[in-house]
Amino acid sequence: MIAFLFPGQGAQTPGFLHRLRADKPHPAIARTLAEASDVLGKDVLKLDTADALASTVAVQVTLVVAGVAAARALAEEGIETQAVAGLSVGAYGAAVVCGAIRFADALKLVHLRAQLMQDAYPRGYGMLAVLGLNESEIARAIDDSGADAYIGNLNAPRQIVVSGSDAALAKVRDIVLSRGARKAERLCVSVPSHCVLLEDAARRLIEAANEVRIDTPRIAYVGNRGARVLRRADAIREDLATNLRHPVRWHDSTVALSELGATVFVEMPPGQTLTQLAAESLPDAAGIAVDAAPAASIAARVRAAIRRARD
Repeated sequence: MIAFLFPGQGAQTPGFLHRLRADKPHPAIARTLAEASDVLGKDVLKLDTADALASTVAVQVTLVVAGVAAARALAEEGIETQAVAGLSVGAYGAAVVCGAIRFADALKLVHLRAQLMQDAYPRGYGMLAVLGLNESEIARAIDDSGADAYIGNLNAPRQIVVSGSDAALAKVRDIVLSRGARKAERLCVSVPSHCVLLEDAARRLIEAANEVRIDTPRIAYVGNRGARVLRRADAIREDLATNLRHPVRWHDSTVALSELGATVFVEMPPGQTLTQLAAESLPDAAGIAVDAAPAASIAARVRAAIRRARD
């Protein structure tokens, strides 16, 4: 069984959309880029420069475009997924591919989502990735810091992301390093995602999402908040609209996909963080990152991985 994974903010690098169309772009990728540009009223290929990616809006929109474009290209190469999951804003790409939301509607909601987040915290906030401590140890460090910080992502049992102000994250960083964390680094994210600080933004996004058609997914969609398979349209609507305010239990999401029967995890561009996390949690599974490789080449690798899984 194949599962597609869609990365979230922090995976972006300058030029990642351009790498998708390097040399001879896949027709599905070219069509998706054109469709996105038409929906947004601007050339999406101008949104992946280093300067443009300083904007939360540009980052989140381009991540969804890249994920959907790659998934469509793989589908045209005969690689169909049976389950999807997306980290944070990646959930929107997952929702498009599972048939729950139209691409155009997803782009409009993501644009609003990112704008609300950016307007709420234009500067002075972000996220800190901590490696080597577990959830309870991170929670104690936050409590002991007395800072306005929150657990945002649980990417692995000992890879946890904290959200908050720059000052709060600096305090937490000093404490976790003193208590044995292997690493504590700021992510390339300029907003405090997945915590109560975005309560107001989530409320406004819920209102907008209620006006968008959401359909029953045709394949399994694993949500962010509860790391459970969501098969009802209203459950997916809630997950999309509220995941910016609640912690993402990504490790549990990959485990849920494995329990469904997923043995091959294919990560949409950009990057390969999600396949690396899956490899650590599920050593018997195959992980393949699309990134900038041609769709036909990735399709061949996926078929080979499926054959190995069956042997």
